Amino acid sequence: MDMIVYRQLALRLDALPNGFPATEDGAELRLLAKLFTPEEAALASQLRITLETPQELSDRIGGDARELRKMLKSMAKRGLIKAGKGDHGLAYGLMPFVVGIYEYQIERLDTELAQLFEDYYKKAFGQAVSVRPHFHRVLPVNETIDMGMEIQPYESVASIIDQSLAWGVLDCICRKQKALIGDPCEHPLDVCMAMSSTPGAFDHSSTVRSLSRDEAIETLRRAAEAGLVHTVSNNQEGVWYICNCCTCACGILRGLVDFGIANVVARSAFVNRVDETLCVPCQICIDFCQFNAITVDEIAHIDENRCVGCGVCVLACPEEAMSLIRRPAEEITLPPITEQEWRESRAMERGIDLKKVL
Repeated sequence: MDMIVYRQLALRLDALPNGFPATEDGAELRLLAKLFTPEEAALASQLRITLETPQELSDRIGGDARELRKMLKSMAKRGLIKAGKGDHGLAYGLMPFVVGIYEYQIERLDTELAQLFEDYYKKAFGQAVSVRPHFHRVLPVNETIDMGMEIQPYESVASIIDQSLAWGVLDCICRKQKALIGDPCEHPLDVCMAMSSTPGAFDHSSTVRSLSRDEAIETLRRAAEAGLVHTVSNNQEGVWYICNCCTCACGILRGLVDFGIANVVARSAFVNRVDETLCVPCQICIDFCQFNAITVDEIAHIDENRCVGCGVCVLACPEEAMSLIRRPAEEITLPPITEQEWRESRAMERGIDLKKVL
């Protein structure tokens, strides 16, 4: 198979702030070849992040606008590119591989694709998750924050839910992928959440099951009780999904175990505090901490450098001996306000010219 077009697409995806690192044996090319036809790869490699209509794209790169429209529509339907309303009608643009193209493959994921992703992940993905700003940031379980503690709307999972007008849940592609390669995760599958500012946005979706607000809150509660960590995109505004993650399956949190990267996500503004008068050495908290931040002798001790402030262990403590408190201001890194600010910061960190893909 001629892999030149897939190499061109891989280079284009790696030029995005998210990154798509190359491998020595071309694992990334085999992964793209599973998803894109050669013609689709050639077209996708010429797309920008900003949306363009088929006519605008035709004017820029050539080709018949009607034929481009057919191909772009098919690609968008399969989650290979993004589509949205432009100034002159329906328009299309390039998505990063993660978070983006891969997550949209939940319906197409089979054993072959799962293994291709695993091969690529092990050979190259550590490079992507080690760059800052991180892909994801942690949100604390609301019930675990000390009463009266200041919390900003972007720090609160409940506030993010309340700001939305539609909610949905779908299967976790990471756990499905691990199961398909024979390494299943024991955590619940149906806990990945999507939100929208459009009422009824998921009512007719074949992938996302529509939820009420109360059902969305209950899904979060169910995930937290299962020991899963709430993570969202690492920006303050425009958050449209909530991942409920674990280090055994999550493509990002696995970096802690698989690559030894201590800080694979941006921690919350909070840290665990132990009430020494209530703590007994039951060690239940250790079972729920995915970041190796707790040790226990006569009482539990928190390694504040490892603690991400998720609150999962706090919720699990039968003695109510733990709570989250706000870190000192100098220890808190504010997330970028918008996704564009995140892109700009990450592009600067990676030394890439963002203007070439906008």
